[in-house]
Amino acid sequence: MDEDAYQQWLSRLPKDVTYRQEVRTPSGLPVALVYGPWSITGSYEEKQGFPGEYPFTRGIYPAGYRGKLWTMRQYAGFATAEESNRRYRFLLSRGQTGLSVAFDLPTQIGYDSDHPLAQGEVGRVGVAIDSLADMETLLQGIPLDRVSLSMTINATASILLAMVLAVAKKQGVGWDKLSGTVQNDILKEYVARGTYRFPPRPSLRLVTDLMAFCHAHVPKWNTISISGYHIREAGATAVQEVAFTLANAREYVRQALAAGLAVDDFAPRLSFFFAAHNNFLEEVAKFRAARRLWAKTMREEFGAQDPRSWLLRFHTQTAGSTLTAQQPDNNVVRVTMQAMAAVCGGTQSLHTNAKDEALALPSEESALLALRTQQIIAYESGLADVVDPLGGAYVVEAWTDRIEEQASQYIRRIEDMGGALAAIERGFVQREIQDAAYRAQKAIEEGSQVVVGVNRFQEGEAKTPPVFRVNDEVQRAQVERLRAVKARRLQADVKRTLDALENAARTGDNLMPPILSAVEAYATVGEIAETLAAVFGEHREGGWS
Repeated sequence: MDEDAYQQWLSRLPKDVTYRQEVRTPSGLPVALVYGPWSITGSYEEKQGFPGEYPFTRGIYPAGYRGKLWTMRQYAGFATAEESNRRYRFLLSRGQTGLSVAFDLPTQIGYDSDHPLAQGEVGRVGVAIDSLADMETLLQGIPLDRVSLSMTINATASILLAMVLAVAKKQGVGWDKLSGTVQNDILKEYVARGTYRFPPRPSLRLVTDLMAFCHAHVPKWNTISISGYHIREAGATAVQEVAFTLANAREYVRQALAAGLAVDDFAPRLSFFFAAHNNFLEEVAKFRAARRLWAKTMREEFGAQDPRSWLLRFHTQTAGSTLTAQQPDNNVVRVTMQAMAAVCGGTQSLHTNAKDEALALPSEESALLALRTQQIIAYESGLADVVDPLGGAYVVEAWTDRIEEQASQYIRRIEDMGGALAAIERGFVQREIQDAAYRAQKAIEEGSQVVVGVNRFQEGEAKTPPVFRVNDEVQRAQVERLRAVKARRLQADVKRTLDALENAARTGDNLMPPILSAVEAYATVGEIAETLAAVFGEHREGGWS
């Protein structure tokens, strides 16, 4: 059956049948009324294949979730290390299988809690970590050899990972037993998020130094989680999310190769982080397209020989930008739909947002409901029983092809500019995201994109449910703890290790060993970041170096 048969069928529709003839997905893919064999091209072996086999369209593991469920990794962290530790232990006791740590803004950028720029931000959007003492408290009672740990940290990723390694040493856990991920994706900070401290090129050095160190000493650690999530949250389409994420990934691969690493030494530990948005079918197709495109890139362009280097392993978070303050109970439905798309798309781990996150940090009750959402999908929906349950659906296969094609076109444009860093320096990626965000917001305001409870089906005056707030005393208490750490540490050790770090930054030595020594001497995040900034400089928006 071909396209002509489809067109003939359309012509036979009764004249009284009315339907929207012009429909597009949020990424602009045209949506046909129905899909069939005419919608897809290429052979099964070339385009889909079996799960666990190249090109991995249908999944990276042969048995899918029948072999092992995805990691249920709820993103959490607020206020002090002690309070966050209590939340982690609560979630683990309720069936969560991995930790995902959110840090406050001062920690993310490299300022201590007593810095003037930290005023009003300590513990607000994540946990405040100033020194190894805080990390010891954060991970107290957490068995690091049995619980996978993910950290959303970028500019200061090396410092925070060094703290985890120091805690593991104190717990008597060998680094070869540690598993987890550090985001360590600095490029997307310059286009979508803004928590950078140093200019791009020395920041890329920090990324590759961490990759080299972990290859030698922390073999199970995922040294980078290349993030499309924040790109998407900034307004990118699904196609742009795939394109810009994989373009950044290509830049990291090239940087690692230039630093002398062999592709099969680091590529198996690369991981990715995507968003799951509301258009269910487009999101499923997006994950499948990204997996196939990355496998081709690593095998055909970078010459990776180890099949593990071809695998796109990814964490998914449901879309914070789709949550609404109006009628927040509706967010439970949105999150469930998005989580199901991630599962049908073959994610390796998943965070489900809480219904009240458009209003504040999630309450304990709403965080538990978000976790239960994953557990119901895993154990009651049947989606975990079949690998790639939507594989073979004509619409999903057709959209997988279209997303791969359009993302590849974007990547070729970026490569023609000299790669992701050059495209970011020229402002190309930023402009594309901004334009997409503008179009999406315009559609909502004009009503062509319906958001239930916002521009249609409103309920009158919005009722705000009780929300969780971080106590204003958090900053004062955190500053007091920081002062106590500084008072009892050996200042000579701090100075010696920071001097060694500065020397390594100037000479080109791998930065992880001196950062680890400084951390173990209880040098603070701010002191280590300031030492690096003295050599690297500090990045300001619009100022590239």
